Amino acid sequence: MELDEMRVVLVIDVGTTTMRAALVDDRLNVVDLEAVAMPPSTPFPGLVEFDAAAMAEAAVGAARTVLGRGPAPIAVGIANQRASTILWDRATGEPIGPGIGWQDLRTVFDCITAKAEHGVAIAPNQSITKLAWLLANVAESGDRDLCFGTVDSWLTWTLTGGSVHVTDHTNAAVTGLCGTQPGSWSAEHAGIFDIPLGVLPRIVDSCGVIGEATVLPGCPPIAALVGDQQASLIGQGCVRPGQAKITFGSGGMLDLCTGPAAPASQRRAAAGTYPIVAWSRDGALTWGTEAIMLSAGTNVQWLVEDLGLIDSPSASHEAAASVASADGVIYVPALLGLGTPRWDFGARGTLLGITRGTTAAHIVRAVLDGVAHRAVDLVEAAENDTALTIDTLRVDGGMSTNPTFVQALADLTQRSVEVAPVADGTTLGAAFLAGLAVGAWHDVDDAAALWRPKFVAEPVLDRSADRAQWVDAVERAAGWIPELSALDF
Repeated sequence: MELDEMRVVLVIDVGTTTMRAALVDDRLNVVDLEAVAMPPSTPFPGLVEFDAAAMAEAAVGAARTVLGRGPAPIAVGIANQRASTILWDRATGEPIGPGIGWQDLRTVFDCITAKAEHGVAIAPNQSITKLAWLLANVAESGDRDLCFGTVDSWLTWTLTGGSVHVTDHTNAAVTGLCGTQPGSWSAEHAGIFDIPLGVLPRIVDSCGVIGEATVLPGCPPIAALVGDQQASLIGQGCVRPGQAKITFGSGGMLDLCTGPAAPASQRRAAAGTYPIVAWSRDGALTWGTEAIMLSAGTNVQWLVEDLGLIDSPSASHEAAASVASADGVIYVPALLGLGTPRWDFGARGTLLGITRGTTAAHIVRAVLDGVAHRAVDLVEAAENDTALTIDTLRVDGGMSTNPTFVQALADLTQRSVEVAPVADGTTLGAAFLAGLAVGAWHDVDDAAALWRPKFVAEPVLDRSADRAQWVDAVERAAGWIPELSALDF
């Protein structure tokens, strides 16, 4: 079929460092792509900011570029980095101050204070304290009518020419502003941080037409908004309870579909996972569980940029494959601390078992093995917190293109590992939800039917004995900076 005969969905997919505009056909194939690098800035340690106006301009420009090369889309879907925070003037559409990235840590003390004084558990990566900071430190006094939004809200506002101010359940639920009810804003939480409810967007379904993208040719309907990890879950066909994926980007996120039953609590569970809204449609929410690895691909970047052991991240495969094993070397990838299951922000990266015979290749292999071990931690935690069994693991993200890493993952988890056909499953998930909203598919189960892994790695070695040594290594890495280890959000 010629490109101009296809039914396509336009996806605008905004990650932490890259923005992509893509055309996706009704078989979930990416048929055209325009990518723009948009790394955030770090003016001071712990601060992560971005230019929201530049983001909007880049998104519209990239979308117009791909639309100029292909057919008119039947719908538009938006996938986005979650919890990054933007404040703008409703009358002018101009951002107020910088966009604050989800990794920004300027409000850590505010999170600690909220828990101590109000008993409210807020993590510094959530939006609520970032918004409060912008309102208190950047917004001018007076009667300005302001809007808050996460990236999905901001892009929807931009694409509709300022006529639609919304967010979806997947994004709203991770702002810290919903309390225990992800379908509505919490007046109590907003009041604790002096946030007027009038600045907040309307919460809508992840899948459903919400307005027209009037700034784009043909004014296609915007039919899906979804957070990046949930988009990746759907894009990899994990739409039934017990199906799970891990995205290996700078960090690593395991997301597991748990189904329509709401969790008993919105708080962190015993094994260190968090409940999430996986998607919403026709007013009904589907739930999931998320486990988090604070650093994944960051460890490979460390090998390249700081240690100089390899020339590029892709070279990690060849280096690691040149040796049969790490030869007793163990690496704990805790450059930013440990997430699920123990949440120790004071843990630090640890390299153990080095001998005079240890080579650069052994260290590279140990780093890949360490990230794979952390993935096993996430799988075990998700299974423990949900009582579901993950039979097969699906993976995307930059590290999923590394065959040595994927095989280590299969051997350590003792599960089949299915690699996504594209590195960014987020694009496929947003495309599916948008197409579903306008009738390209009939039900979310169609996403499972469309799943076609690039390749499948089966377990070859039983490495269960390595796990005991891994547990010992993690204990050695833990608590390295006691003041940070004491933090609990």
